[in-house]
Amino acid sequence: MAATRGKSFVGRFGVHLAVLVFVVIWTIPTLGILVSSLRDKDQIIASGWWNSFSSSSQTEAGRLPAASAQTQKDGKYVIEGNVFGDGAKRAISAFGTKAAAPTQYKAGTAADLGDGVSLQVNADGTFVLSSPKAFEGDRGQRVYYASSAPPQFTTENYENVLLSQGIGRSFMNSLTVTIPATVIPILIAAFAAYALAWMRFPGRALLIAVIIGLLVVPLQMSLIPLLKLYNGVGTFFGVPSKTYLGIWLAHTGFGLPFAIYLLRSYIAGLPREIMESARIDGASDFEIFVKIVLPLSFPVLASFAIFQFLWVWNDLLVAMVFLGTAPDQIVLTAQLNALLGSRGGNWEILTTSAFITIIVPLIVFFSLQRYFVRGLLAGSVKGG
Repeated sequence: MAATRGKSFVGRFGVHLAVLVFVVIWTIPTLGILVSSLRDKDQIIASGWWNSFSSSSQTEAGRLPAASAQTQKDGKYVIEGNVFGDGAKRAISAFGTKAAAPTQYKAGTAADLGDGVSLQVNADGTFVLSSPKAFEGDRGQRVYYASSAPPQFTTENYENVLLSQGIGRSFMNSLTVTIPATVIPILIAAFAAYALAWMRFPGRALLIAVIIGLLVVPLQMSLIPLLKLYNGVGTFFGVPSKTYLGIWLAHTGFGLPFAIYLLRSYIAGLPREIMESARIDGASDFEIFVKIVLPLSFPVLASFAIFQFLWVWNDLLVAMVFLGTAPDQIVLTAQLNALLGSRGGNWEILTTSAFITIIVPLIVFFSLQRYFVRGLLAGSVKGG
């Protein structure tokens, strides 16, 4: 008895530890995306999100005013000002005049530039460039400096993304694609799963084997043939091939094998006595399916709905292939991809867009999460 209790304790501890590990693995990147989306874009480039609550250091380059800004003081020609022309509150620790040695001099010291010319850059960004001779030229002295800035958090990134033209429309386009592409395969798969689980007909075993085999077919293999089929059908009937109906059918086809497999495993595990009692009472297969199977299968239906919704909502490849880029068709992921630009260097846009796109899936997941594990596990321990 003691040994059994010990094994049970170890098992529960292992489960709790595994859950904790998965929670940490999921939470840390999400927290990083949220923090980065609220940071200043210059600080995102300078340091990681884990340093967001401490001052960030970076080396920058600037150019002092031209000779036209000089004045005479104590027999010398002087150019004064502040290297932080934007009024930012930063502290300079070192400076230099060559790219090879950007921190050659400490802040507050006077650097000898030769021919009696000296440059002093203070910690607050103020500088004094003096020379015994008048400065010439339209280009000012190049200066490099290492500065540290306090943590800066802003909602400007969200304003840039949310207020960009086309974001609201693309959000509605994504809902237009995702909701039907989630509901349609559930309806089809539920009927098919009941038939494969409780109805006997020729070729049933072969059909189940084909569905299981389709689970391993890569999506990318079928994109081009399916697009050619759509184009051919559209040309034959004289209608556009890239429509919402087309992408609904595409997502339905890609999601059906997994949906049928998952639902069949669950439905086949329902008590046989309930089915037999209903048939004795004269219920047809359709009545059994609607009045008994569907209500009992809600947990697994919710589980698949989460999977399908997350996949379709975050999809970019299928949307780019089967939908156009017109304002009334482009989905949110494609719009954010266009907003990010071809170089993909706008990290503030990338992190903000990522957090915006996961808000809706999080709402769906937490709304249905109490059915998620129950629906997945119930069909894994039973089966017909």
